[in-house]
Amino acid sequence: MKNYAIIRPMLYDRQKTLLALLDALGGNVGSLDFQKLLFLYCQDLQQTPSYEFVPYRYGGFSFTSYADKRRLIERGLLADEERAWKLTEAGRVAAFVTPAVRQKVERFAQHYERVRGDALVAEAYRRHPYYAIRSEMAERLLVNEPQSMAAVLAARPQPGKPGVCTIGYEGRNLEGYLNQLISAGVTLLCDVRRNPLSRKYGFSKGTLAKGCEGVGIRYEHLPELGIASEERRELVTQSDYDALFADYRRDALPRQEKALARIRQWVNEGERVALTCFEALPQQCHRHCVADALQHQFGKAFAPMHL
Repeated sequence: MKNYAIIRPMLYDRQKTLLALLDALGGNVGSLDFQKLLFLYCQDLQQTPSYEFVPYRYGGFSFTSYADKRRLIERGLLADEERAWKLTEAGRVAAFVTPAVRQKVERFAQHYERVRGDALVAEAYRRHPYYAIRSEMAERLLVNEPQSMAAVLAARPQPGKPGVCTIGYEGRNLEGYLNQLISAGVTLLCDVRRNPLSRKYGFSKGTLAKGCEGVGIRYEHLPELGIASEERRELVTQSDYDALFADYRRDALPRQEKALARIRQWVNEGERVALTCFEALPQQCHRHCVADALQHQFGKAFAPMHL
């Protein structure tokens, strides 16, 4: 008798966990319910969550999970259902995790077997009030739970003081990046890339703008403050970066008074503006030159904080 090996597709661990959880939940779960179940599983049972979440219209939401959903549909592992997460037979085969993880997801699925809809959303809000700070449902679901609603209100970050900060997305995922902006009280994200494209999910202009909008942060793009990609090649040492930025300060920034004045206007209107580009370290990114120019022109009120 021939022994045929089961061929499983190559997946990220987070995608395997997602499929295994969906399998343990019966293989077909409504979109809102599955997002809340995935949220509770990641938050409560994983030391390093497979997915991070942001406070969104209906509570904790993962953009990355939905990007994975689209990829898994393309690979035939999920059915193309707009309002549900549904495993295909190929998806059941691909939902292969270690016995320990399998046991964990099955215990979780059993615990939440009968919890769906409003009861499930309310449970997520009680356990993790920060993620309900932008919910359109919190007041209705927690109307008879003043302590839970008070916890949601207390979790809302205070509006940031008008001013400027900077942030790079290198080494971050979209959800962690947005949560950092929220915690810093940022109200407006100013993208200073010449070409706002990224191979990293979440950081091309359209997706980043949509993510910001979803968490109440305004997105603006000032490409005139960027540096052409050909000028950024072969940067190896800090001296290479320093030489590039010296040229940028001398030749480029003096021609961008209108763009700098726009940022100043936003701050004067009460916005807390975050200048963003790729590099994690501000000294390796031209955004620190923009921040320095703002401080030089408009005073100490524009002294930047680097997130």
